[in-house]
Amino acid sequence: MPRQLERSSIHDDTCPRFQEVLETVGRRWTGSILMAAVRGARRFGEYRAVIDGISDRLLSQRLKELENEGLILRTVVPSTPVQITYTLSPLGEELLEALQPLVRWSTRRTACKARTPRGTEAARA
Repeated sequence: MPRQLERSSIHDDTCPRFQEVLETVGRRWTGSILMAAVRGARRFGEYRAVIDGISDRLLSQRLKELENEGLILRTVVPSTPVQITYTLSPLGEELLEALQPLVRWSTRRTACKARTPRGTEAARA
């Protein structure tokens, strides 16, 4: 049975926060950067190597945005030359854990779409 919407439900405090998170996660390349971090990327060049098609400028911009959101930690290692590493923060790890059901859903959806003959989806709508 569908949930009943309350008249003011989309205007409570949770809606803008939820929308902000969706916009952050949904920004182009953000998912790829977070997945690269989960899979062990630490240095800028490692992120660049595993994310096909992203420019240096955009990668740098997204890493700064994710750092400002508290999802990525930027660490400067004082060495010669200076090394900078990027890792998931505890908040970033928590976000990715929260997104796991969505990852599983998207995998099931992709598998289902592959089994569905073209055109039958439109017929069901």
